Amino acid sequence: MNTLTSNIHSMLTTFYRPTKERFKILIEEKAFPSDHYAVASHLESREIDPKVGLLTVGPREGECTLRTEDIIEMIRQDKEIAVVMLSGIQYYSGQFFEIEKITKAGHEAGCIVGWDLAHAAGNVPLKLHDWNVDFACWCSYKYLNSGAGGIAGIFIHEKYKNDRSRPRLAGWWGNDKTNRFDMIPEFRPSDGASGYQVSNPSFLTTNSLLGSLEIFEEAGGMEELRKKSLVITGYLERLLKVELKDAFDRDIIRILTPSDPAQRGAQISLEFPNNMMDVYTSLIDAGVIVDDRKPTVIRIAPAPLYNSFKDVYDCIKCLKSIIQKVY
Repeated sequence: MNTLTSNIHSMLTTFYRPTKERFKILIEEKAFPSDHYAVASHLESREIDPKVGLLTVGPREGECTLRTEDIIEMIRQDKEIAVVMLSGIQYYSGQFFEIEKITKAGHEAGCIVGWDLAHAAGNVPLKLHDWNVDFACWCSYKYLNSGAGGIAGIFIHEKYKNDRSRPRLAGWWGNDKTNRFDMIPEFRPSDGASGYQVSNPSFLTTNSLLGSLEIFEEAGGMEELRKKSLVITGYLERLLKVELKDAFDRDIIRILTPSDPAQRGAQISLEFPNNMMDVYTSLIDAGVIVDDRKPTVIRIAPAPLYNSFKDVYDCIKCLKSIIQKVY
């Protein structure tokens, strides 16, 4: 339903219930900007200064990724945190957070725990119900291939299936199907996440997503695709380190993404401290589809659904040639 940030707003309307004792929202320091904007706007709507209510957690000095123990320690130490809302996979570094551990720690500390799964949906297997996640939001135009502006999704844990005590942004498409067309003014929500729908979704965006999901199913689903993803991204990492050893030795290029396959998805983030845009534009001009994240990062993500090992080989061959020219 809706789009990603709209769904984040919807979920915060329901699950962010600040009190005098608990009013902070925790996100990662380098969360996607739209998450910062959404959280800040909810704090402001409750007359809470974001400088006080918006709490961030970042990597240790000299490190590129967050440590789970540091996240959990912050959750345990700050008794004013009401909601923990991190990214399933960090968009800039490609780090796959330990969702189950962090969710458990959040609940033990008395927090609601939600996740922005923009870069995780269609990338890694997710067991949100088993991990006891309160809510999650994701888009479908990245690994789910629905196209720009594609319809987004939400997850709400089954324990809230019949919870009518929390406020929500209501609309007719979330009303119980049995009386949706009776045109009565009283809102009767459908059970579970479907009761949080607002308006009739576009048939174009839903069909675009459906076509992609049918291909995912034909490919064996996320568990099978993850097996290939682990191998093909491992191959990418190996080629980078072997073929570009000189560039690494000269500190022209760095890898930000964890080497542990369990702590990443398909993506590897490469940092170029200097001349990143020269490398990026040269790759695009050569027909290699990657993306840049300013100021210094190029993300390479071999999607297991459609990328081949030859694609990865050709990418690194091209990158090696470009680095030799740029540097």
